[in-house]
Amino acid sequence: MLLQISEPGLSPRPHQLKRAAGIDLGTTNSLVATVRSSERVTLTDEDGRDILPSIVRYTDEGVEVGVEAKASLLEDAENTLMSVKRLMGRSVNDVDVSLLPYRVREGENGTPFITTRRGEVTPVQVSAEILRALSARAREALGGPLDGVVITVPAYFDDAQRQATKDAARLAGMNVMRLLNEPTAAAVAYGLDEKAEGVIAVYDLGGGTFDISILRLKRGVFEVLSTGGDSALGGDDFDLAIARWCVEQWGLNASDLDGRAWRHLQEASKKAKEQLASDDQVDIKVEIQDQLRQAMLTRVQMDALLAPLVQKTLRACRKALRDAQIAADEIAEVVMVGGSTRTLSVRGQVAEFFGCEPLTSIDPDKVVALGAAAQADVLIGNKRDADMLLLDVIPLSLGLETMGGLAERVIDRNTVIPVARAQEFTTFKDGQTAMMIHVVQGERELVSDCRSLARFELHGIPPLAAGAARIRVAFQVDADGLLSVSAEETTSGVKSSVVVKPSYGLSEEEISTMLSASQNFAAEDMAARALAEQQVEADRLLEALRSALIADKHLLSEEELLQLEVGMEAVRQLRDSVTDHSVLSAAIEKLSQESDYFATRRMDRSIHDALAGHRVDEF
Repeated sequence: MLLQISEPGLSPRPHQLKRAAGIDLGTTNSLVATVRSSERVTLTDEDGRDILPSIVRYTDEGVEVGVEAKASLLEDAENTLMSVKRLMGRSVNDVDVSLLPYRVREGENGTPFITTRRGEVTPVQVSAEILRALSARAREALGGPLDGVVITVPAYFDDAQRQATKDAARLAGMNVMRLLNEPTAAAVAYGLDEKAEGVIAVYDLGGGTFDISILRLKRGVFEVLSTGGDSALGGDDFDLAIARWCVEQWGLNASDLDGRAWRHLQEASKKAKEQLASDDQVDIKVEIQDQLRQAMLTRVQMDALLAPLVQKTLRACRKALRDAQIAADEIAEVVMVGGSTRTLSVRGQVAEFFGCEPLTSIDPDKVVALGAAAQADVLIGNKRDADMLLLDVIPLSLGLETMGGLAERVIDRNTVIPVARAQEFTTFKDGQTAMMIHVVQGERELVSDCRSLARFELHGIPPLAAGAARIRVAFQVDADGLLSVSAEETTSGVKSSVVVKPSYGLSEEEISTMLSASQNFAAEDMAARALAEQQVEADRLLEALRSALIADKHLLSEEELLQLEVGMEAVRQLRDSVTDHSVLSAAIEKLSQESDYFATRRMDRSIHDALAGHRVDEF
């Protein structure tokens, strides 16, 4: 009898491959793809459509998803939910809900709840409906339920947004093997992972957002060097620019058009934009106010209209290159993602900026899903010889609050994940038996200018003298970008930990704002940090002297005691009034020198007490 042996993770029968899929869960559209006979393909519905509009409608009878739901956008706007990806892992305060056609209520910790005729739902539940529809499509196409999926997310998604995506997948009954950054997936789709090394730019211009990512491939390892973009710039803005040009051509005012007229005009503008990718001119026809309006738009005219918007994307590209410390001529390949990159003027300006022709052979709407499918095929164990390691980075530094409201960085921004880092801290007061651990995110020097992620407490610290305890705080960020923090007092072994699951996240625009603030306020931040550090040092010295006076005031004469108290009061007043850290530092140094004799007497007294009643040879 023969014993059949298989490698871990692989099917015991080589011809029986596991069912795996890659999912591009997009703001506007979503897709599911898989690998069939070594070919990456997107999966279609019964009508042959592979793109699923990311729209969910709640009806009295049940739930509609995709094309069916999209048909009701105008007539049932309050119950037809679109663009919920913008709400994933975010609070109501992070999003201008007044611009949404449906009603959003703020729940606990700012969590958004959307009101529908079937009751309140969260963005996670809505996304789960989209994922269920994609899962059903895959089940039908592959002849059974999926064994595992890879879902793509924007590179700037933070912990809360990634966690919300995983929660939606679990709610949809999926086994998520990995969350994969969208730009990394696009690079994989073009087979760039098979090259030896090189620096790659991924230019992703979707319907509502623009993202730029700089990746480095070296010895089989993908690393995201930097990310950037504009969360309020996309193909919709292209359509709007053309629509406004039409209104101007017809001598109308924007206020003359109602919502329905604007929607029809923007749809016509979108079609014109797409047609000009192959034609030199197009005739735009729209019925407005019971009158047929016409305008002839040439490709040259459109290029002029879109030029300011394309230049905004290139400014973001320059910043991403600076962050990555890479020159434009070092970019080996440029991958184009998103339907808006079909516009020829976009491709031309991007080619000129990077000095190389961008990769456009794969449908820009499908490229992310196809890359995710390739990674899913590897992770599920179907591809035996695959050796693909994809490494991403954290978008903002992670750290802790220390005395004086200072932010102490433990993991710097753009650090490759997965990563684990630890740092030792100590107690501030004598006999301190507990410590509050405050986890923060950001680039500023003060906690008040950073974002709070989580708080937890470490109890059971031995009551030692200030500075004697050793608390080791460890940060761990996994491959999906999810953070866990633990604290341990090393002498006693007491531990505490937290998995950071904040109720809302940061948008790419907010990350960009925080990074800009860290640069714009660098000098002020360093001055504020220096002052805060001196304030902490003043508090430490004053606390030590107060404790010493309580125990050994009798070692001082009345004149010496008065002089010391005057010095302490001077430091105390300066601590709360000066803004120049050097002034406070000088006062602390002066008081420290003035109190040296007191410290010497206390030490002499301690030695005398220890020796009393003993002979020298006993020691």
